[in-house]
Amino acid sequence: MVFKVEAWDRQEGAARAKKLYEEAFGAEPTGVWCAPGRVNLIGEHVDYNGGPCMPIALPHATYAAVGVRDDDELHLVSGQEEGARSLKLSEVGPGKVPGWPAYVAGVIWALREAGHETPGFNIAIDSCVPYGAGLSSSAALEGCVAVAVAELIGLDIKDEAVREALVPACIRAENEIAGANTGGLDQTASLLAHEGDALFVDFRTGKREYIPFDLAAQGLVLLVTDTRAPHSLNDGQYANRRATCEAAAAKLGLEFLSEVKDLPAALETVTADGDVSVRRVRHVVTEIARTNDAVSEMKAGPLEGERLDRVAVLFDASHDSLRDDYEVTCPELDCVVDTVRALGSHGARMTGGGFGGSAIAIVEEAKADETMQAIEKAFAERGFNEPHFLIAVAGAPAGRVL
Repeated sequence: MVFKVEAWDRQEGAARAKKLYEEAFGAEPTGVWCAPGRVNLIGEHVDYNGGPCMPIALPHATYAAVGVRDDDELHLVSGQEEGARSLKLSEVGPGKVPGWPAYVAGVIWALREAGHETPGFNIAIDSCVPYGAGLSSSAALEGCVAVAVAELIGLDIKDEAVREALVPACIRAENEIAGANTGGLDQTASLLAHEGDALFVDFRTGKREYIPFDLAAQGLVLLVTDTRAPHSLNDGQYANRRATCEAAAAKLGLEFLSEVKDLPAALETVTADGDVSVRRVRHVVTEIARTNDAVSEMKAGPLEGERLDRVAVLFDASHDSLRDDYEVTCPELDCVVDTVRALGSHGARMTGGGFGGSAIAIVEEAKADETMQAIEKAFAERGFNEPHFLIAVAGAPAGRVL
């Protein structure tokens, strides 16, 4: 029987975090806040290249029950990790906080760096965002802490400008304190998404647009397969690709690869740097074009008929490019995609940073169970870990729950 990861109702998630807080700290928290994981529909590895992405927030979220302390200390517990952690916030800095507390302490550090005064905190974390699945459990952790701390220091987290300002704080936490040199896609989705919509965001111009995303109306679902393959974005592979892209942009005299206007000419220019540079640049530029085309199709109306067929081609091409040119897939991700394509999916691709994690596929709702069973069988035949599944719908952004 296939394993489905169900999202908690937000009240259930808040109750879990509150209970954990009370057990750990012997008092009630001031409140409970949450932030969602995300699925990126298309636009992979282009955020840090100044390109467009189109994520949705998941209904799966991370919850933070938070109380204010009268000192400069941060005390942490998590429903997913054993033991309590504590540290002095004044001592937080790059390379100084090991493990998962870096994502929490990093947010508070970044807010202080931005000029906000914060006290110490007691924080209890609980989450139904699959860890290590490429669904941005880290940004969900950062996001729930960011909105909690922001509100507790007097900021209006319902103000769009405040939420926008929290995005770079979360990015700094991940890049500088946790040491994962990722772009801003995940944090942007977790803090600024809209329920029921896909979020189109251009990372060069800052433009955002919300596009209705409701596959159920067409009898479709977005099936997410967590391959449960080993997955990490701070082992150097991600940073290596980012560095290659930044070097290529510099050689082309551009700030970002998204500014490339003539792909053949750009590829000729970077040829001297080797085939790897050529393939990395080709992925980024073609992925940007695919993302813009997918956005145009989704804005034009419901995903059905020829429009759905065109989006499927774009999803499939995205995965092929990530596999061949960007080299961030793995046997498990490719197995998912190959299996669902053979069953007639309407587009399939890896999502997130890659090197493990998850793949997505648009499939007919009536065939969802059959598709999950086929993937599970294919994994068993190859000796892979048992995959986990979830159905993704466009969820709500970070906010206060209790």
